[in-house]
Amino acid sequence: MTKPPHHPDSSFHARLHPETVAVTAGRPERVVDAPLNPPVIFASTYIGAHDVSAAEIGYGRYGNPTWQALELAIGALEGGRALTFASGMAAAHAVLELMPPKAVVVIPRNCYLGVADAIDRRAAKYAWQVRRINVADTRQVLSAAEGADLVWIESPTNPTIEVADLPALGENLPDTSLFVVDNTFATPLLQRPLECGADIVLHSATKLLSGHSDVLLGAVVTTADDAQTLEALDAVRRSFGAAPGPMEAYLALRGIRTLPLRLRQAQASAQILAERLVSHKQVQRVRFPGLSDDPGHDVAQRTMWGFGSLISIDLADAKSAERFIDGCSLWGFATSLGGVESTMERRRRWGGELLSVPEGLVRMSVGIEHVEDLWADLEQALDQLS
Repeated sequence: MTKPPHHPDSSFHARLHPETVAVTAGRPERVVDAPLNPPVIFASTYIGAHDVSAAEIGYGRYGNPTWQALELAIGALEGGRALTFASGMAAAHAVLELMPPKAVVVIPRNCYLGVADAIDRRAAKYAWQVRRINVADTRQVLSAAEGADLVWIESPTNPTIEVADLPALGENLPDTSLFVVDNTFATPLLQRPLECGADIVLHSATKLLSGHSDVLLGAVVTTADDAQTLEALDAVRRSFGAAPGPMEAYLALRGIRTLPLRLRQAQASAQILAERLVSHKQVQRVRFPGLSDDPGHDVAQRTMWGFGSLISIDLADAKSAERFIDGCSLWGFATSLGGVESTMERRRRWGGELLSVPEGLVRMSVGIEHVEDLWADLEQALDQLS
């Protein structure tokens, strides 16, 4: 096999399966005595040059070899060019910074509360017009997108697990709208939004990409030929100081190496658990596109390569949801998701959570534990609600 080139627009990784890309992308060049893994570079200061353009990095806020290795891997997985940020919200704010005053912004009615709050705050400050849509209703999205500067889509959505028809949106959205897709829940192993016409893909790399609940990181990805958008986002990162730490980047890259295995296990368990949860009398609704009667099933089956590892269930009310969570001993009570450990939380416990999210909704992130242990813990906690 030929030695893989190590730049973001490499055709080498385009010929490989994503499982292989996750393992091979972002590696050091294969020369004698080179490390197999990219090292962590702890540096805020670099040797300079009188000709500023001669320096590839220049300063610690502008770049780091460890970030660049991670960016190569994420970019290769998504089929574009990536920039990493200090958190998912830092990445989101960088995208929003591209919008002018009085912008028209389309966002999901149900989406991550941090993004919804960021958009509402900017709308109040810059006189934006915000149009909220159901991402699963393609006609509604396209109608709202008329005259819009930004169309921001999560799919599946957080925490209601709604699925958008990304190919249909990408084909029919106006060229004047910046089309952004948050791919945190699906990851590039289940869908690649750039191939569906998205201009920017966003990740909270804190979650499934890194996968071990030990880093805060965000990423954006543009198409390989869209240097203008990538440079604009990089300018925001430099100006706002939203740079990732090298150790976080190293850990996230290490996590990506096992993403295919982790996601395969978690997704298989999620399917089994969702099918069993449907039959429990205490569960009013199971939100998971792998169920044949889920509203998003047909679209997910047609446009994605799997149904993911996130499930949300609706219980009777907030009290029931809290009793259920407290009754679990294996599932962790935590607000993040996508780690090797299974976690859950009642989303409306947060004061800023959208009112469209039911009080009794519990979002569940399925980890890689044995599925029968996970089910036994859920079942006994649900039985206690009787």
